[in-house]
Amino acid sequence: MRPYLRTLTAALTAVLAAGVLAGAATPGVQAADADPPGRGPTTPDSIDWTPCPQDAEADCGTLRLPIDWAHPTGEKFDLAVARRKATDPDRRIGVLMVNPGGPGDSGVDFAVRRAKTHFSAEVQEKFDIVGFDPRGVGASHPVKCSKELLDRRPSAYPRDQAEFGQLAEFNRTLRKDCRRHTGPVFDHADTLSVVRDMDAVRRSLGEKKINYFGHSYGTLLGEQYAEEYGDRIRTMALTANMDHSLGVRDFLVSSAATAEDSFHQFAKWCDRTSSCALHGRDVTAVWDGLLAKADRGEIRDPENPDQALTANAIALFAFKKFYGPDRDGLATYLAELDAQDPPDAQRPRAEPPRTAPQQTAAEPFQAAFCQDWRFRPKSHKEFARLTEAELRAAPHLRGSPRVHAGVAACIGWPDEVNNPQHRLRITDAPKILMLHSMHDPANHFSWATNVHRQTRGTTVLLPYEGDGHSVYNRSGCTRDAVDDYLTERKIPSPGSSCAPAAEN
Repeated sequence: MRPYLRTLTAALTAVLAAGVLAGAATPGVQAADADPPGRGPTTPDSIDWTPCPQDAEADCGTLRLPIDWAHPTGEKFDLAVARRKATDPDRRIGVLMVNPGGPGDSGVDFAVRRAKTHFSAEVQEKFDIVGFDPRGVGASHPVKCSKELLDRRPSAYPRDQAEFGQLAEFNRTLRKDCRRHTGPVFDHADTLSVVRDMDAVRRSLGEKKINYFGHSYGTLLGEQYAEEYGDRIRTMALTANMDHSLGVRDFLVSSAATAEDSFHQFAKWCDRTSSCALHGRDVTAVWDGLLAKADRGEIRDPENPDQALTANAIALFAFKKFYGPDRDGLATYLAELDAQDPPDAQRPRAEPPRTAPQQTAAEPFQAAFCQDWRFRPKSHKEFARLTEAELRAAPHLRGSPRVHAGVAACIGWPDEVNNPQHRLRITDAPKILMLHSMHDPANHFSWATNVHRQTRGTTVLLPYEGDGHSVYNRSGCTRDAVDDYLTERKIPSPGSSCAPAAEN
């Protein structure tokens, strides 16, 4: 570790701290040793463990829980849970609950399939790694919607009030359709409900305290668990942190700014790296030219050459490559797109064989996202101003495509939100370790500094000075910091940071 230079995102951080945080509402925080009103008995059903079909070394099971925690004797659903027992029982410390983010990623899959390669041998020796699919996700009564309707989703970039109205009406129709196919779980897919489920898992395991590792959207689950059940935590490590106090403008603009920053980091890497497929060229000019050709319908989709590739699709592909980051893969992809023949010179391709239409598809993201954030632009004029602010923050990447689409999908939803954003207020929890990349493509570094500012007496922030969305395995420094904290509760020295790893 080395001293952390406070040079990044100062202006935006100041704006967020002064504007957004001041106006956020703060909900009541429950006493850590009591269940919130109406939640019923504190002893849930036990989990009947059996070997997981994917890997018999892991245990899988379900836990029967209330759909609505305000009515614990009402309708129930089955929460899917998986466990990988500590490989050295004599050194076992306890359980390490995990959530990989999303919203919509599977905690069961993470525990069963990914934990063995994600976590160090030391963590696997000392903890039972426990993952669960949040309600509405994976095997936990998944949110489902009509595939035919999803395929007709209109553009997230309406050009006028008429198209804005069409988008709002489509979202209302889709919401109704998803509720019909999913049932009442759809209306209770918010993170605060998942927090209640998480504590029910703790109780079913017979654990007085848990350890927790949350990544990206999984940090929101950790943050709110610490608000509600702080004294039930032994350790909590959060990477790529969410800031649940942001308003819609700052959420969109900061998301766009950090995506644009990752694009510039990619361009700089390409300039100095001879193995880059675009080395020696003006990467920004190549990029802008590709998006311009895509706007004219002149770029074909390599996976489906009969279809034109949109500029938004290219930006989304790049955005996902920034996560690793996989710079070589992105450079090669862009070089191949740039080398395409003109459309009229391309040989037509045969239509792929038709398959039976899929009736429904899993669609958990919006059910959680639109119940966690009060993002409801009311008119095309308002949404256009937000989009213009995104473009100013990210003129080359044209905003953050995934976040923009997420906000657009909430247009037309009811104003009432189950879990509206607010300043964090953690009153009874141990020290919580936060790690965050200074060049994270999805979650702006200022989100971590804002959360740390709101919880300064409880959280410790360790910046990683490099790129990418995933943090734990970025370097020996980041991995050791988390491992030492989880196993020995050692906290990094104030002002520490982790240097960038060797470039890929």
